[in-house]
Amino acid sequence: MEHTLTAPFDGVVAELNATPGAQVQVEALLARIEEEGEE
Repeated sequence: MEHTLTAPFDGVVAELNATPGAQVQVEALLARIEEEGEE
């Protein structure tokens, strides 16, 4: 199953906590996106 996610700002994926095909828990943090220019 695939889902498209959108963010309310431009940014980059800073952390990815899942792999393709992996089963995850409900409300698990799958990715963290940082706004461009944020350090």
